[in-house]
Amino acid sequence: MRMENKRTETILRKPGWLKIKVPSGKQYLTVMEIIDRHQLHTICTSGHCPNMHECWGRGTATLMILGDICTRSCGFCNVKTGRPLPIDWGEPNRVAESVSLLKLKHVVLTSVDRDDLNDGGAEIWALTVKEIKETNPGITIETLIPDFDGKNDLIMQVVDAGPEVVSHNLETIRRITPWARSRAKYDTSLKTLEIISGTGVVSKSGIMAGLGETPEEMLKTMDDLRSVGVEVMTIGQYLQPTKKHLSVIEYVTQEQFEEYRKAGLEKGFRFVESSPLVRSSYHAEKHVEKKTV
Repeated sequence: MRMENKRTETILRKPGWLKIKVPSGKQYLTVMEIIDRHQLHTICTSGHCPNMHECWGRGTATLMILGDICTRSCGFCNVKTGRPLPIDWGEPNRVAESVSLLKLKHVVLTSVDRDDLNDGGAEIWALTVKEIKETNPGITIETLIPDFDGKNDLIMQVVDAGPEVVSHNLETIRRITPWARSRAKYDTSLKTLEIISGTGVVSKSGIMAGLGETPEEMLKTMDDLRSVGVEVMTIGQYLQPTKKHLSVIEYVTQEQFEEYRKAGLEKGFRFVESSPLVRSSYHAEKHVEKKTV
């Protein structure tokens, strides 16, 4: 069995094919200006997403609601941890207006964890989805939600607001979960995804590779996701944000990512995005498509 992945100063040399472009260009600056003006947050910047150059260059962004301070402290995540600010009830309207200014046809929403709130932020989630829909007729939405501790009524508040895709990231395999994720539990995430899948909305989840998992464990995780009805899966290389975060145990080869993609499709996923720089919202507009029978 592999050793636990701890936060260390050991850093593997990054392969040349993992080089990330520095964000630039007119469209990138336009997106940044709109986000700053409306006092919004994005996981693109908070999470140091490697695809920010590509996505912002296309005029798209994944918006992060409920502030930028998370109540959890996951070993892989670069989002700030601490005591969040009070709820901003004007945020849903500002998000909806920004989506309109960005001229988006599809938008991805995510949030920090808000364990300080009785509803985990579910009400703001629902209000934001509804505001976006009302202000932007015809738009499609993906919501990348926290686990809400697996509580059906809180998850359903988001689902009932009408997003086309509801996603929750399992993040890693069962064995690595205890030291990679703060408070979150593997089975709670599976329960959350099962509730989502049972509603008929497109269900989606994401996994990081390179934290010390074996291919066999990754395939078992795929089986676990399919067992609760997940239809869309993303797999990308974990990149250590700072020396304080979990170390990269392995830079998974592009060939292995392709093997994961093929295996996922064989197991019944409708979409599998599997490549080193893939993140959960990468090419998200493709995942809206519902299964035909």
